[in-house]
Amino acid sequence: MSARRLDATALRAWAHAAVGGLSAHLDEINRLNVFPVADADTGTNMLFTMRSAGAHVDELGSADQADVVAVAAALTRGALQGARGNSGVILSQILRGFSEITAATDGQLTEIDAGLFAAALRRAVGFVLAAVGDPQPGTVITVLEEAAAAAERAVADGADLVEAVDAAADAAAVALDKTTAQLDVLADAGVVDAGGRGLLVLLDAMSATLTGRVRYRPPYEPAPAADSAPGAGRPAAAAVPQFEVMYLLSGCDAADADRLRRRLSELGDSVAVAAASDGGEYSVHVHTDDAGAAIEAALPLGRLRRIQISALPDTALPDTGLPDTGPRATPSAPARHSAEHSRSVLAVVDGAGAAELFCAEGAHVLMVDDRPIDADRLLRAMVELDAARVMVLPNGYVPAEELVAACTAAGERGVDVVPLPAASMVQGLAALALHDAGRHAVDDGYQMAQAAAAARHGAVRIATEEALTWAGRCKPGDGLGISNGEVLIVAEDVVSAGAGLIDLLLAAGGELVTVLTGSGVDGCVGEALRRHVHEHHPGSELVVYRTGHRGDALLIGVE
Repeated sequence: MSARRLDATALRAWAHAAVGGLSAHLDEINRLNVFPVADADTGTNMLFTMRSAGAHVDELGSADQADVVAVAAALTRGALQGARGNSGVILSQILRGFSEITAATDGQLTEIDAGLFAAALRRAVGFVLAAVGDPQPGTVITVLEEAAAAAERAVADGADLVEAVDAAADAAAVALDKTTAQLDVLADAGVVDAGGRGLLVLLDAMSATLTGRVRYRPPYEPAPAADSAPGAGRPAAAAVPQFEVMYLLSGCDAADADRLRRRLSELGDSVAVAAASDGGEYSVHVHTDDAGAAIEAALPLGRLRRIQISALPDTALPDTGLPDTGPRATPSAPARHSAEHSRSVLAVVDGAGAAELFCAEGAHVLMVDDRPIDADRLLRAMVELDAARVMVLPNGYVPAEELVAACTAAGERGVDVVPLPAASMVQGLAALALHDAGRHAVDDGYQMAQAAAAARHGAVRIATEEALTWAGRCKPGDGLGISNGEVLIVAEDVVSAGAGLIDLLLAAGGELVTVLTGSGVDGCVGEALRRHVHEHHPGSELVVYRTGHRGDALLIGVE
C-alpha cells in the first residue's frame, strides 16, 4: 500500500480499519441509538455489516484482491448480504456508491482519487435516498449529504485525496453535532444520531488508512435535553412496532422493488429496500406489527432467503386471530446486553406466524427456507446474536450432525451453546415458556430441556397416495395422525385425524393442548378441535396458533 493512495490494498486495509473503529466505538454508538427505535444496536448492526463486507473481500482470489474494482464490488456484496438493521442496509448503499463509481471506469482503474471519492459519496447519497424512500432530517443521511458536499467542494478547490477525505470527515462531524436539534427524539434524549456517528468512524478510518494518523474525536455521550420537560410542546411519540423484519429478495426488478417499498410503508416504518450493484438482489428492512404480511408482500416478486424477524422493545404477544386461553405467559422482547453477560435463545422455525410467535415469547429466530439448515447457517445465526451463551431450539429442522458441528464450532469461537431437545415447534414453545434469563444458565437449560422432553407431540399430515400403514390403509386426501414417526390415525379429514391424535396424546393426561396450523389450513379446523377438547376432555385447555409452516397440516403438543 502506498501512502495517500486508495488502491485495492488500501481499500482492503480500510475495510479492516473500519471494523476496528466500529468495534472500538461500539458501546458509544449503541448508547446514542434512540432513532428509529431505542434498541441500542446501531453500533452492533454496523459492525456486523462491515465485518461481512470485509469477509467477502478476504475470500477473493489473489488477482481480484489486487483489483480495486473487484474489491469495491466484494465490499458491497458482503455488506448487502450481511446487512443488520436499518443502519446496516444504509451502510451497504454507501459502499455501493464506491462499487458503482469504480465499475464505471471499465476496468482501467488502479486507484480511487479525490474526484472519484467525492463522486462515490454523492452516488451513495442517491442510493440511500432511493432505498429508504422517506428520509428524516438529523439522521445518517443528513451527515452523509454534508460529507459528500464537502468532498465535492474540496475537489473543486484542487484538493488531493487525503484533503478530500479529511474535508468530508470534518463536515460529517459538524453535521453530526447539528443532528440533535434536527430530530425531536434526539433532542429529548440529548444525543447525536447513532448512524451518523458510525459514518464518522468510517471516514476517520479511511483518513487513518491513507495517512497513518488517527484523528481524535471527543466521545459522544448523551447530554441533558435542552427543554426542562423532555418532549414539552412536541407530539407524543408513536407506538413502537412489534417486529423488525429483514430478508434478501432476488429475481425482482426495480419496478417491483418500488411496489414492495410502497406496500411495506403501509405496513410499518423504517422501510429500506436496497439494491445490489447489479440490481439482481435487494436487502429489505421494515419495522412492523405484521411480520407475516411483510414477508408475504415479497413472495410473488421473487425468491426470499435469510429471513430474519426480531422482536423490538416493548412488544406483546401478537394477535393470532384466535383467543389465547392458555396459561402461557407473555415474556418481554429479548434484552440486548454486552456479549460478556448475555444469554439468548435461538429458535429454528418455519412460517411467518411461527416467527412472530417465538419472537414475542422472547426468542430470536432462524427461519427455514428452501435450503436445509446446515452447520454453517446455524453457526452464523448463533455468532450474530453477539451473546456469550446461546440456547438452541432446533425444533426438528436441524439434522443432528449439523447441530453438533455448529455447536462445536461456536464453542471454538467463545460462544457457550446449549442445544435443547426440541424435536417440534410445539416442544420448542413448551421449553420457551419456562425460559428465565434471571436463573443460573445451567438451571435455566435444565428446566427448558425438561419441559421440551415432557411435551408429548405429534403431527397431522394429508396423505398424497394410497398406502398401507400401521393404522390401516389410507388413500389420497386422508388425514394421517403421526407420532414418533408412525402413523397411528387414519381418518377422512384433517379435523378427524387431529381429534384422534389429541385423544391418544391425552391418554396419559395433560392440561394444555397446543395446535399449530400450517399453510393453507382453514381457521375452522382450530375451532373444531377446540370444541372437541371442550366436549371430550373438560380438564384440558386448547390453544391454536396460525404459524403457516409447510409440510404437516397440524403440529400438536400436550403439556
